[in-house]
Amino acid sequence: MQVHEFLRRYQEGERSFAHIDLSGASLSGVNLREIDLTGANLTGANLSWSFLSNAKLIGACLRRADLRSAGLAGANLSGANLSGANLAKADLRLACLEAADLNWAALPEADLGGANLQGVKSDKINLLGAKLDGAQLMAAELMEANLNRASLVGANLTGANLREAHLVEANLRSAILSGVNLIEADLNGAQMRSANLTGADLHRAVLAGADLTEAVLDNADLSRANLAGAYLLKASFKQALLLRANLQEVYLLRADLSEANLRSADLRKADLSGAYLMDAMLAEADLREACLIECRLIRTNLEGAQLTGCCIQNWQVQDVDLSKVDCRYVFTEFDYTAKVAANRFPVDRDFESGELGRQHPEESSTVELCFAESPNWEALVFTVRRVELESCELQLKVQFFESAGEQNLLRLSANRLVNGKILGDRILALYPDMLEKVLAKEAEILSLLGLAVARSSQEESATPQAAMLSQKELLLRRQEIYQRMVRQISFILMSQTPDQFAESVQRLLDYLKQQGIPTEQIQKKVISQAIVQRAKQDAGFREQLLRWEKTASASVRCSMMGEAVRFAIALLWE
Repeated sequence: MQVHEFLRRYQEGERSFAHIDLSGASLSGVNLREIDLTGANLTGANLSWSFLSNAKLIGACLRRADLRSAGLAGANLSGANLSGANLAKADLRLACLEAADLNWAALPEADLGGANLQGVKSDKINLLGAKLDGAQLMAAELMEANLNRASLVGANLTGANLREAHLVEANLRSAILSGVNLIEADLNGAQMRSANLTGADLHRAVLAGADLTEAVLDNADLSRANLAGAYLLKASFKQALLLRANLQEVYLLRADLSEANLRSADLRKADLSGAYLMDAMLAEADLREACLIECRLIRTNLEGAQLTGCCIQNWQVQDVDLSKVDCRYVFTEFDYTAKVAANRFPVDRDFESGELGRQHPEESSTVELCFAESPNWEALVFTVRRVELESCELQLKVQFFESAGEQNLLRLSANRLVNGKILGDRILALYPDMLEKVLAKEAEILSLLGLAVARSSQEESATPQAAMLSQKELLLRRQEIYQRMVRQISFILMSQTPDQFAESVQRLLDYLKQQGIPTEQIQKKVISQAIVQRAKQDAGFREQLLRWEKTASASVRCSMMGEAVRFAIALLWE
């Protein structure tokens, strides 16, 4: 059919031109909205700047067609052949390209927002700077695709093949990349916040400088991947493979690496502050000069790992063998003002082989506890027993107790190597609740043990005078509990981090409330003033407070303790 006849019939209202042959036709800038070109032959046709919105091009052949800046919004191109076509800056919003052939197609700066590209075939497609926000790309073949600086916010790429694809500085925020093939893909500087990469294959992928904050990479394969300088804050790497991965200077703050395999990974100068490494494999990993502040290592395998120069301030080590690490010295504190590790340990020499495992103060068979006043031994015994039951085959025995004024030192011995700090904090956190229970059930406990409390003849007579005495005793008891809890709270506030004492002190406040004891004065004076005092003296604690304010959950912030902490922070700002 001649072009002029085709256009005349369209202008007269005809819309159905299925299987028409318009190969090589010049149709630049023409209006063909809602036309039906199903199965049409448009090979090499010039459709640049044409208007084809809501058109039907199902199975049409558009090989090497010129569709630059064409308006194809809402068009149906499913099964169409667009190989070698030029779709630069084309409008394909909400278009359907399911199972279309886009091999060697050029779509730089095209708008494919919300488009359906499921199962497309697109070897070496050019999508440079294209907009694919919310696009459906499930099982799409995008091998060696050029997606540099493309926007794929919220796009669904489940099961897609992006092997060797170029995604430099691409925006994949909140994108779904579950099970995607990104082997040897270039994601240098990509924005991937909150992206879901569960089970993705990123073997040898380049992610240097990429932002993967709060991304999910559970069960992903990042073996030999390059993540140097990447932002991985609060990212989840559960059971992920990171064998020989380059993680130099990465930010893994509060990342979850439980059961991850990081054997021989390069973590030099990496920041793992607050990271969770339960059952992780770090054998032969290079952690020199890494920051392990408040990092939690539980049953972590560090055999042959290099730890020289790392900062271990407040790290939590449990059931970890440190005797086989390669370490000459560590730093026990971090100077937040100068932003450098401080307090080299040992001071004037290097560790001997295996010495870190023997000398680390938190890793031993001894647990030391400091009470503000002499503990209630019945409550303490039950607390210790509860801790024993929480850890398989753990046995604790009282080794030493000394009372000196306001300091009551209790030393417990364990039947195996434990983290004394973690275990001590756990006992102190459980003790107030156990004390409450023991006091409430004291008579019942004594009865079960066959013990009876001697009662005087005055107590036997239920007189008004005895009732008054009982009320007085109740007030005295409440006063005693109040004073004891104030001392306990002050001790906790001066020894624990905000994350830890927010929970510990809240339990004590709840206990006081149950006893009918008001807590307003404690919240405003005792807690807030103690926090302010410690923050003024300790710059590191001040930084922890600011991190707590940004990361604490809404429920914690709105609790009695949360309000007291926020009040203290407000006082500091003033």
